[in-house]
Amino acid sequence: MTPLSLHRSAFLVLLCGALTACGAEVATTAVTATKLQAEQAKQATAQAEKIKAGLAEAAQRTEAAASAADSQ
Repeated sequence: MTPLSLHRSAFLVLLCGALTACGAEVATTAVTATKLQAEQAKQATAQAEKIKAGLAEAAQRTEAAASAADSQ
């Protein structure tokens, strides 16, 4: 092997190692982001259910008030 090929080989080995480390970091970040998005989706669903329940309760109160007004 010539010194230039040895340097190229060493460079390629180091480059592959660095890219592998970066790939692991990217994968970890992706998993963390996915978990965060899942938690946010769960919270949004719970908030939507609370809003629906509040709207249903408000509709019932409105109907009751309208019924009471009609009977007077």
